[in-house]
Amino acid sequence: MSNTHTTPTHRPQHLDEEIAGGVGESPQRPDGSLKVRGDFAYASDLWAENMLWGATLRSPHPSARIRSIDVGPALRADGVRAVLTAEDVPGRNLYGLKDVDQPVLAEDVVRYRGEAVALVAADHPETARRALDLVEVDYEVLEPVLDAERAAHDDSLPRVHPGGNTVRYQPIVKGDPDAEADVVVSGTYTVGMQDQAFLGPEAGLAVPAEDGGVELYLATQDLHTDRKQTAAALGLDPEQVRMTMSGVGGAFGGREDLSVQVHVCMLALHTGRPVKMVYNREESFFGHVHRHPATMYYEHGATKDGDLVFVRARLYFDGGAYASKTPVVVGNGTTLGVGPYSVPNVRIEGWGMYTNNPPCGAMRGLGAVQPAFAYESQMDRLAEELGMDPVGLRIRNAISRGDSTPSGQVLDYPAPVAELLQRVRELPLPRESAANSANPDIRDLPGGASNTTHGEGVVRGVGYGVCIKNICYAEGADDFSTARVRLQVVAGEPIAVVHTAAAEVGQGLVTVQQQIARTELGVERVNIHPNDTSVGPAGSSSASRQTYVTGGAVQSACRAVREQVLERVAQRCGDPVERLSMSGGKVVSETSGVLADLAEVLGSEVVEATREYHHRETFPLDEQGHSERAQVQHAFSAHRAVVDVDTELGLVKVVQLDCSQDVGKAVNPDAVVGQIQGGSAQGLGLAVMEEIQVDGGRIRNPSFTDYLIPTILDMPPMNVDVIERGDPNAPYGVRGVGEPPTISSTPAIVAAIRAATGKALDHVPVGPEHIVE
Repeated sequence: MSNTHTTPTHRPQHLDEEIAGGVGESPQRPDGSLKVRGDFAYASDLWAENMLWGATLRSPHPSARIRSIDVGPALRADGVRAVLTAEDVPGRNLYGLKDVDQPVLAEDVVRYRGEAVALVAADHPETARRALDLVEVDYEVLEPVLDAERAAHDDSLPRVHPGGNTVRYQPIVKGDPDAEADVVVSGTYTVGMQDQAFLGPEAGLAVPAEDGGVELYLATQDLHTDRKQTAAALGLDPEQVRMTMSGVGGAFGGREDLSVQVHVCMLALHTGRPVKMVYNREESFFGHVHRHPATMYYEHGATKDGDLVFVRARLYFDGGAYASKTPVVVGNGTTLGVGPYSVPNVRIEGWGMYTNNPPCGAMRGLGAVQPAFAYESQMDRLAEELGMDPVGLRIRNAISRGDSTPSGQVLDYPAPVAELLQRVRELPLPRESAANSANPDIRDLPGGASNTTHGEGVVRGVGYGVCIKNICYAEGADDFSTARVRLQVVAGEPIAVVHTAAAEVGQGLVTVQQQIARTELGVERVNIHPNDTSVGPAGSSSASRQTYVTGGAVQSACRAVREQVLERVAQRCGDPVERLSMSGGKVVSETSGVLADLAEVLGSEVVEATREYHHRETFPLDEQGHSERAQVQHAFSAHRAVVDVDTELGLVKVVQLDCSQDVGKAVNPDAVVGQIQGGSAQGLGLAVMEEIQVDGGRIRNPSFTDYLIPTILDMPPMNVDVIERGDPNAPYGVRGVGEPPTISSTPAIVAAIRAATGKALDHVPVGPEHIVE
């Protein structure tokens, strides 16, 4: 069980005795019981009468030219209703999140192992899969580009795309990049390719519509961006592509790019029948992007007293075959590349490269995870070289409010990095190692019930990690969300209905929207309309942004509704609007008390408002990486890890993983703790077990048998310390929660393993071979 330490939160005064479940409380999730019982409907559960099944033929080569495709044998198979290739794409055969560079179906070349080449629709899923083997494709195998760093500097390599192999190059220069220091430490760090490992596979159901358009039910992170790309590929107006969110079985960035969307719609429109597609686990590994592997060269310089003088770094991100979110990864990686520290002199260069490896894109902690492992490893090396306490060194150099980032952005909101480090260090430590017991329980030792060790060679280590992460979109992106709120009376009770296109991907957004509506409108019953494209865009459920921007939109729409209601009462009662409020289903005057029941005021009328929420403007980086405000907001978290390591066998047990994090405002304290625990689990996975093994451009472990993720037996107890230093620029002062714990947990765990073993450990995940070599 986890021990949770949270700073007390206070609900708005009008909720103290009237309406439960508002901002600052932890009401039960409406989808929680359904998910626990197994009754929640996910996208893979979709069904329609007269439905066909779709399947995708994928390239067996990382780089090849397509000489010819013969679909005849597959079309002649019993039960097969359609076989489609690039020639059948009705609109633009290209899509992409940032750069429109990825074909719907490969036309002349394939750029990675697993690229979509042809589609099949059949009466039965097994028939569709078997028909894929009957599609005859003649390939001319080409030399693949597999090394991102080499691709950045070797012009003799083949070009993955006609424009070259560089997706983005970004320098960040601050102060004197050639500054000198008393003490200098350097290191080379690598991060393996991590998978989002969501449990719900990619799935969708497309139904042809009478107007020539299509209805698509799917699991995604961003309905409107999907619709824009899908409509262009189908040659339809966006209004003819109507999308509705289905149950999402996890996302973590892996559903930002298109997967089944265009393919299933093409098959449905071609056959005139509903078509369903569901990936199996192996296809899911090929069908979505992954975390960028990275190679990073760092050099830190400091005075003898431990003041940072300079940071110099080169970062290489392998984006794989298509751009996806690589431009954003490079932007985040470079602007956040020194960590949450005040550094007067900086030079960072970042490259995001095309290769013929699997495509990489968004994953929790986008662009910040990789450099955090490097800069935190560097801080530990610097502390050792200086003979200083590693936490003390971090506190000495911690960024704070009023300081500027390497890109020149001044932090005009709290940045309590030093406080987080102090607090996480003060959390209680676990009892001594089981290895010191005369009769240890093997389940408490590295290797656990596998009975590989009984305490011989087991050493304990403690390590720390801290991070900085930008929240919301950045570098000039118009980041906003739309909410429509309706207030009406049903069966004599006032009910609010909130309608957004924001994706609930497990983070608890449905509950947050209900809490905001209860707080702003003073009503108990709040229904959430199904998410679809009949309301304005909400952007992606990524960048820890939805509570900020969709929460802001819901708050704004609720206040517009409230204003209409209160103006009506003010006209009738003579009290000025500013002295009226809505609480407990009633309209209340500061001077006269309760004026009316809300149900009486509304009667049969419906009061509705639609509002967009735009956060404050951001600006692009210039050629030197400068911007007065490249990012909307930053979030911070700190971890302490305690590990036991069998130094003879290379086995690691994370004994305890504690976190202190500033969340600005805990809208839902229980959900905040859950996000911190979940993010920490993914950081633990990257630290000691999760890596997609890519050999010659081919994934060697596309299954949960061979790609390991933490289970309940791997997750240790956690002390979670939540503080609330509100951002004055954000609704309710909120600060993004979901990503920071993924970032700072990894370097903390690796630091603890270093402390136990004395090994340098410059790659994650850390495997037994790194410990015993």
